[in-house]
Amino acid sequence: MSILFSGDFHANAVSELESITKETLIKKYSKELYDEIKYHIILGDGGFLWPGNKLGDLANYRELASRPFPILCVIGNHEPVLGCSGLPEIDIGIGEKVIVVNEQDPLVAYLKRGKVYRIENHKFLVLGGALSIDKKYRRPNISWWEKEYWSEKEKAELFSLLENERDFDYVLSHTAPGRINDKVFASLQYSHTPKFFDEVALLNEKIDWIIKCGQWFCGHWHEDTYYYDKALERGYQFLYRKTALLKDKEIILSDGHQYFG
Repeated sequence: MSILFSGDFHANAVSELESITKETLIKKYSKELYDEIKYHIILGDGGFLWPGNKLGDLANYRELASRPFPILCVIGNHEPVLGCSGLPEIDIGIGEKVIVVNEQDPLVAYLKRGKVYRIENHKFLVLGGALSIDKKYRRPNISWWEKEYWSEKEKAELFSLLENERDFDYVLSHTAPGRINDKVFASLQYSHTPKFFDEVALLNEKIDWIIKCGQWFCGHWHEDTYYYDKALERGYQFLYRKTALLKDKEIILSDGHQYFG
């Protein structure tokens, strides 16, 4: 069995759904590989439960329900779920509980920030969050934006966990560690300017240096690219319009590229 990864979904705000439909996935990967997908993980900014978008969510669910596997989301920064209370948390057999936003057809749930999940025999450290630079343009009073950064309690619990558990197969985050953002996106003058200073990227940087893992998967930047860091001997896969399949230790991109991570 395999795990499908994709980048920001934004509740299909700019046709992101086209990259993850049943038809697209079969065309890109083959029916044989498609039939082996057990879970689909969105790497942040799923955008489900957006205020005023109930009909949009229902339309997305109808399309996504044609695929026979659940959707698990990393918490991004544009996430209304951060401002919702009372959502059910259930155990689906992957370790920690997940936060459910749609119970069936399909199951859509969020992975908790700072927790460890075991999915298809892989051990994942799940992070999440990132800086929103568009607050002043898009309703700055939205309640969940104050939670895009980790609370002090969340950070303390994470580093307490990492005192005894530092070996993971993969890391799932929204943004990457700060230095990786700088290297990958330096030509865009993004992450190293004051406007783009991101406490979450800095947090990810600290985590990056103290853990062992095969690779990071992340989204956030609306780019499809890969960076290999020789210092830590690990790769960082950024996804947006492309998708990736993790089958055993092999990573198969929707453009046909394959590598081991």
